[in-house]
Amino acid sequence: MASQVDVRESSESIWKKGQASNSSVVEEDDDTAAGPSSSSSSSTAADKRAERIKKLRDLQLRRNEARKLNHQEVAEEDKRKKLPANHEAMQRRVEWENKEEEARKEAESRGEDYDRVKMLEMTAEDADKFERKRKKKNPDQGFSGFAAAQYRQYQRLTKQMKPSDDYKREKEEKGEAMMYPNVDDVNYGGQGKVPEAAVDRMVADLEKQIEKREKYSRRRAHQDEADIDYINERNMKFNRKLARFYDPFTSEIKQNLERGTAI
Repeated sequence: MASQVDVRESSESIWKKGQASNSSVVEEDDDTAAGPSSSSSSSTAADKRAERIKKLRDLQLRRNEARKLNHQEVAEEDKRKKLPANHEAMQRRVEWENKEEEARKEAESRGEDYDRVKMLEMTAEDADKFERKRKKKNPDQGFSGFAAAQYRQYQRLTKQMKPSDDYKREKEEKGEAMMYPNVDDVNYGGQGKVPEAAVDRMVADLEKQIEKREKYSRRRAHQDEADIDYINERNMKFNRKLARFYDPFTSEIKQNLERGTAI
C-alpha cells in the first residue's frame, strides 16, 4: 500500500511539473506573439500621423496659393473697373493698326502697293460684307429739304473751284481794306467791272449744271429688307410716288390687311 501511494504521489508531481512547463511555454509563446504585434501597431500609428501632417501641410499650401490668386484677381478687377468703357475696343484697334503698319512697311520694302496687295488678298465674300457694312453705317440719305440740297450743292461746287492768281494779285495790290469793305466805306460797291472771262466762266458752269440736272436720275440703293410690293421697276417707282402722298393716311389700313383684321 505504501508503495502504491508513493507511485501516485510521484505521478501527480510529474503531472504538475508538466502542466507548469506547458503554462510557461504558453506564456513565452504569448509574449513572443505580443511583441511583434505591438511594434507593428505603433509603426502604423506613426505612419498615419505623418501622412495626416503631410496632408495638412498640402492643404495649407493650397490655401495660401488660393488666397494669393484671389488677391491678384481682385486687384486686376479693380484695375479693369478704373479703365474706360471702350478700353478693350481701343486696345484691339491699336493692335490692328500696329499690324496694318507693319504689313504696310513690309510691302513698301518689297516695292509693292499695300492697298493693292490687301485688295488682292480679300475674298469676294469679305468685300461684299465690308461694302454692306459701309452702306449700313453711313448710307446716302440724299437731302431732307431745299436748304440742305442747296448747301450740299454749294459744297460740291466750291470743291471744284481752283485758286485764282488774279484774285491773289489784286488782293496784294489793294490790300485787305479795299478787298473787304464795309458799308461805311466811300467806295462801297464800286470795286470795278467784272472781267468778261469770269462772266463767261460762270455762264458755262451754269449751263453745265442745267445739262447735268436734265440728264441726272439718281438710282436709289436697293434695300433687301424692304417689302416687295411691285412687279417691275416702273411699278416700283409708281408705288413710291403713291407712298409719298398717301402713306400717312393708308398705313393703318395696309397693316390691317396684312394682319387679316381689316373690316
